Amino acid sequence: MHKSEVAASNDWSDKLWLVGCCAFTSMASMRICDAMLPAFALEFSVTAGQAAKTISAFALAYGVLQLFYGSLGDRYGKVRVIGLATLACTAGSVLAATSSNLEWLVASRALSGAAAAGIVPLTMAWIGDSVSYEDRQAVLAQLLSATVLGMIAGQWVGGVLAETVGWRLAFYGLATIFLACGALLISRVFSEHGVKQCTQISLLHAMRSVVGSRWPKVVLFVTAIEGALAFSALAFIPSDLHHRFGLSMPAAGGLVALYGVGGLIYSRTARRMLRRWGESGIACIGATGAALAFGTIAVAPSWYFVPPACLVAGFGFYALHNTLQTNATQMAPWARGTAVSLFACSLFLGQSVGILGAAWLVDRYASPAVFLVSSIGLLVLGLSFAVLVKRRGHP
Repeated sequence: MHKSEVAASNDWSDKLWLVGCCAFTSMASMRICDAMLPAFALEFSVTAGQAAKTISAFALAYGVLQLFYGSLGDRYGKVRVIGLATLACTAGSVLAATSSNLEWLVASRALSGAAAAGIVPLTMAWIGDSVSYEDRQAVLAQLLSATVLGMIAGQWVGGVLAETVGWRLAFYGLATIFLACGALLISRVFSEHGVKQCTQISLLHAMRSVVGSRWPKVVLFVTAIEGALAFSALAFIPSDLHHRFGLSMPAAGGLVALYGVGGLIYSRTARRMLRRWGESGIACIGATGAALAFGTIAVAPSWYFVPPACLVAGFGFYALHNTLQTNATQMAPWARGTAVSLFACSLFLGQSVGILGAAWLVDRYASPAVFLVSSIGLLVLGLSFAVLVKRRGHP
């Protein structure tokens, strides 16, 4: 890490709330379409599986662009790139709000994903630069609070607005928040002199150096599978509640928001859990909880079983994911932006493939099939990763 960025990282706690606001909005944008799928299907005369392209397009663009943002953050300063990416998200949201057909909407979501790709992963890398490893998982859990609140807001507000005043207003609201947060962060960063670049290492060399050892490959592989299993199931819960139990989309979105509440509970207990059970124990608890929760949703005879299941699913997923995040920030300290960007790339490429596969299952079978696959897969994946973490010990 460049000396100038070390100096700038001394005030990380002051900047955390600003980058947290950017992260909040980016996650709201990512999840806002989940509860809108029935509205898209109705307006554009398509199936729910076809409407889900609005989710997978965001995830695919988000994942691919990680390869470039990591290098930019390493070279020109992570916080600066975060602010510019936040401003760029405004255009994608405005274009989505003015979409006249599904193809335009999908393209707009891809643009939003491409811009949002430079926010959360670089924030994680910036925390990795600024906070010691012993305290890092707890601070990443604070960032988790912002991202989870964004997910809750995106899913719930998206469903409410789609049911009442129309889904387009939600995208206009996102554009306004992106503009305000990005402008505030940029005004803060550009008033500070000397934070311009961290390393001259090339993109390809940085990527080779990250994946040149065994452990980064393990983390990236597990992350991709986790994204495919967890996010594909999450995306179809609101639609499943609407079609299987007859709940309105605002009600369904409100119930699924408990997934985020579970993540918030984890973020508030992460420090104590880490002291008591360590990284491997947290990963084990997370995998078991998520598996039980998604399995319950798959076989639930009534929607009354879904709220507690969503709560446990959120707690379990974020316990597992936060452990992966912490390991990702230490894969390559000399090119941390690139390393964390590869982590995010793996996550969201996995999410994109997972959602496409889940859409295929939904159109041919039913949503419970997706939840069952996710339940079994997350249990096996999480327990296996917990064993590997325990064997590896402290990095």
